[in-house]
Amino acid sequence: MAMAQSNQGAAADTVLRITRRLAASPEAVFRAWTEPAALMKWWGPEGCTASVQEMDARAGGRWHTCIHSAEGNDHCVGGTYREVSAPERLVFTWIWDQGDMEGVETLVTVEFRPVEGGTELTLTHDLLPSENARDLHEKGWTSSLGCLESALA
Repeated sequence: MAMAQSNQGAAADTVLRITRRLAASPEAVFRAWTEPAALMKWWGPEGCTASVQEMDARAGGRWHTCIHSAEGNDHCVGGTYREVSAPERLVFTWIWDQGDMEGVETLVTVEFRPVEGGTELTLTHDLLPSENARDLHEKGWTSSLGCLESALA
């Protein structure tokens, strides 16, 4: 079950945190985030497809994807990997190519913790510019993580 929480601090209400248990090993879940073919099976909200333009999953490597909606709209996002510690932790910048947040750099941290029966995934999306941006990203991430859960089943 997904839930959003806020961190303590000045911008606490613009930090998004979602925790979800997945019935797959940390290694399998980590690969779903770092291998293009695996990522394209789940990336983006339900009803969307995805393409990977670039994915160099190493510290300092770049990534870039596009989410394609059923209505024919493309939502492209990319950034740079800051930390790639398989299969425990992934940290990367997140910069939309268009829209209200075009060019705004935020930070995503994904932690993969082994638990009985699978993995506890905790996603933290920091540096969002507003509560509205946090809420929109929460909606997208929650749906995307549901797609990840289905892809791993």
